[in-house]
Amino acid sequence: MYYYISGKLVKKLPTFAVIDVQGVGYEIKWPLNAYSLYNEGDQVTLYTYLYVKEDVQQLYGFASENDRSIFLLLISISGIGPSTGLAFLSSLSMGEICSAIMQEDVKTIQSVKGIGAKTAQRVVIELRDKISKLQYTGELMQSSTAPAADTAKVDEAMDALVALGFTRAAAQKSIKLVIKKNGADLSVEKLIKLALKQN
Repeated sequence: MYYYISGKLVKKLPTFAVIDVQGVGYEIKWPLNAYSLYNEGDQVTLYTYLYVKEDVQQLYGFASENDRSIFLLLISISGIGPSTGLAFLSSLSMGEICSAIMQEDVKTIQSVKGIGAKTAQRVVIELRDKISKLQYTGELMQSSTAPAADTAKVDEAMDALVALGFTRAAAQKSIKLVIKKNGADLSVEKLIKLALKQN
């Protein structure tokens, strides 16, 4: 229905963006690789997918058509919904996702929150041939946004993890482990990415 939406980024959070298009604000859920590319006030274009189920309508947006293509392939797999699709693109780069599928690297696929052994196998079996035909770019740009205060960063990261399927307690535990292993001087994006890879 909506191929892309272009407008001014008026609100930016790790889990969603608000884009103003001629006075209408569109709330669009997006992955971390899109979050890291833009700053509030930027003119942006997100390639979108409208998810409709029963009484739920939600827009999902991606920085490139290739990201959207991968997302659509992922959510075509039984057991993978939009939240898990975003978790894929938030915890792994485009190159890592495609390489893991092509090389049948089930362990890497299972590192994504919400993916078990059987689902990981289905991802490989059902998408291997499709991925081989898909041209993609694997570079994931890092955020240049200055880090906020530590407590604000932790709160923002926890909210993002909860939105991606963690319980609040699990999110808190994962973030504590990340900080213990890597130190407190991490961006919100890095906190979330590392927490998503915690087992």
